[in-house]
Amino acid sequence: MSTQRLWLRCEKKEFERRSALTPTTAKKLIDAGFQISVERDEQRIFDDAEFEAVGCTLVDTNSWPMAPIDVPIIGLKELPVSQEPLPHIHIQFAHCYKRQAGWSSVLARFYKGGGTLYDLEFLTDATGRRVAAFGYHAGFAGAAAGALALAAQRSGKKLGRLEPYENETAMIEGVKNTLGGSASGVKALVIGALGRCGRGAVDFFRKIGLAEDDILKWDMAETAKGGPFQEILDVDIFVNCIYLSSSIPPFLDNDQIIAAGQDRRLSVVVDVSCDTTNPFNPIPIYSINTTFSEPTVPVDIRQDLPLLSVISIDHLPTLLPREASEQFSSDLLPSLLELPRRNTAKVWTDAEKLFHEKQKEAVKAENL
Repeated sequence: MSTQRLWLRCEKKEFERRSALTPTTAKKLIDAGFQISVERDEQRIFDDAEFEAVGCTLVDTNSWPMAPIDVPIIGLKELPVSQEPLPHIHIQFAHCYKRQAGWSSVLARFYKGGGTLYDLEFLTDATGRRVAAFGYHAGFAGAAAGALALAAQRSGKKLGRLEPYENETAMIEGVKNTLGGSASGVKALVIGALGRCGRGAVDFFRKIGLAEDDILKWDMAETAKGGPFQEILDVDIFVNCIYLSSSIPPFLDNDQIIAAGQDRRLSVVVDVSCDTTNPFNPIPIYSINTTFSEPTVPVDIRQDLPLLSVISIDHLPTLLPREASEQFSSDLLPSLLELPRRNTAKVWTDAEKLFHEKQKEAVKAENL
């Protein structure tokens, strides 16, 4: 059997420091017979030398378009917007299967180039569960960002640029200090609390000292009656962690916020799910993704009402880039070891089948 090659591309999204492969998982792949090329990347949390030390071959930044066509390209976030055809196999989060903004043009690039997309969001095991997800760290980091935004608003300020933390301990202590040493008295509501993302948010709130009774944990049973929900207005921080697959009544809307007037307690909404451009977005109170440099956007309500901010950063786990990458890459490893058998291994054949289904829809939408 020929050696399986794999090419780790650099991330082009600003502030993205995570990596689909880590030196730890790269070494395990190499030990299994893989040949790994790693693009140099000053932004990545892992130094280039860490990959080189375990046997990876370093290559120039953003040189993947020149890689041999038969070498799969792995990354995390979506590629920069372009019309260039894509002839390679790409393993990444593409954010185009749920008809997000620009979805059909993304898939059209694969159609024009003859390439294949294995979307990391849709790699599933035999039970239909995702093989790897950043959900836990997304919820954990989202709760942290929400607490930081709350502290800023209480000081009459806007939350400034977010910087990644070296580890979980540094994040917890940093947020607690920003809150004045204690989060006592802060109240939060997490929707999707039973999933990976929701568990991460709940764990963070516990670790910074919220009382258990001040962490409202909602899931499908609590939202079954349909929104909008008054309870969201009665907490300081609302964190949305649901996986959206179909249209549902909004959890919160502008009319409800305005009607609450000065009695609203809610100060910060963290939309970890970040379905900003999804037509089914259950939090239709904002319309843009926020960033690490501009983490919050104010909700457009009357100026005489208390400020309400939204955080809608679509790569929150990069606040804890090393730990999030190690966990995700470790979970992805068993599937990557199956890559040489992607024509028969179910995790890959299912993903390719879904790609072709979505590509057909895109071809029709683009009139190709």
